[in-house]
Amino acid sequence: MKILSILIVFISTCGIALGDDATAVSPRDKLIVETVLRLKDFDIESSAPAKAAILRYLRAQPGTTQYFELIERFRPVELAEDLVAFCVEHSDETSGVRGAELLFQMQREQTLQAVIDNEDETKAAAAVKLIGHAGGKKTVPMLLPLVTAADAPVSVRTTAVTSLGRRADGQQEILALVRQSKLADELKFAAANVLLSSDDKAISEEAAHHLQLPATADSQPLPPIAELVKRNGDALAGALVFQKAGTCIKCHKVRGQGKEVGPDLSEIGSKLSREAMYVSILDPNAAISHNFETYSVLTDEGTVVAGLLISETDDSVTLRTNEGIDKQFDRDTIELFKKQPTSLMPQDLQRQMTVEQLVDLVQYLMTLRK
Repeated sequence: MKILSILIVFISTCGIALGDDATAVSPRDKLIVETVLRLKDFDIESSAPAKAAILRYLRAQPGTTQYFELIERFRPVELAEDLVAFCVEHSDETSGVRGAELLFQMQREQTLQAVIDNEDETKAAAAVKLIGHAGGKKTVPMLLPLVTAADAPVSVRTTAVTSLGRRADGQQEILALVRQSKLADELKFAAANVLLSSDDKAISEEAAHHLQLPATADSQPLPPIAELVKRNGDALAGALVFQKAGTCIKCHKVRGQGKEVGPDLSEIGSKLSREAMYVSILDPNAAISHNFETYSVLTDEGTVVAGLLISETDDSVTLRTNEGIDKQFDRDTIELFKKQPTSLMPQDLQRQMTVEQLVDLVQYLMTLRK
């Protein structure tokens, strides 16, 4: 042990030059890391050069097996900001959740809270999702206040409801809000999915007295998303639903066909899980894509137009409506220009489809990959 410790100091103070790139992995850094991993009781604070080498290695190797192994072992607080950035970027992947678990182990969960407080809705929702996966007993106290925070984006609050729903105590808290009529209307779809599919029969039965999922085109109640994801549909039939009953082609392009109002869906199957696909269709406010937020304009003549922000200059604002029409407004005619908390996508698309058509549609969308 003593010989290995001396070796680390020796390697750290001589040998191969590092160069100017602080994040590059030099042969010397790699050798130090390999040596440290053999020392069961090595204290990272005992050698400043060794610690610096380990931090450089970690910053250059995010997401690797050794990356997580080294962080779990040494818990370097200096890496918390880098780790949270990695987690948020990979929030839908095992590696992102693993990183979030380490943040909680390091007692640096406040870095995730800081992301939630950030103005970037997509990153904030990702941080909420990570807390739901990794927060344990801290999940409810961290996320419950978001559910009733009127100033928080709807997408973030919806994600909080879904994340709380992964825990029994979280379900109880959501049900209490429902029971007391304190849950906002825009969150009731997410709450219904969480509570009506609960494994706790008492919760699901009481929730059924207060909440219900919307009806489909044939007036049949919509099953919870947890049930829908278990079904397999007909992708060919789903392609027709996309073009006709679902009206998706009116706002989305797939491989050059359709209108460019919402995001291009040509590779959507590579980006969203089956569950996320259902959420994006049935509860579009829950996950508004970046750069596809809705804005509204009120002119001095009383005209109100909502749409996607296409361009904004000192002289004018251009919005694209859900019909795919671009409308330009001179700045001096605008009385109010405001970003809206809701998606431009219709909130009741399920009313235009049967459950079978919805399942077919999702099956088709899942085939759209790179």
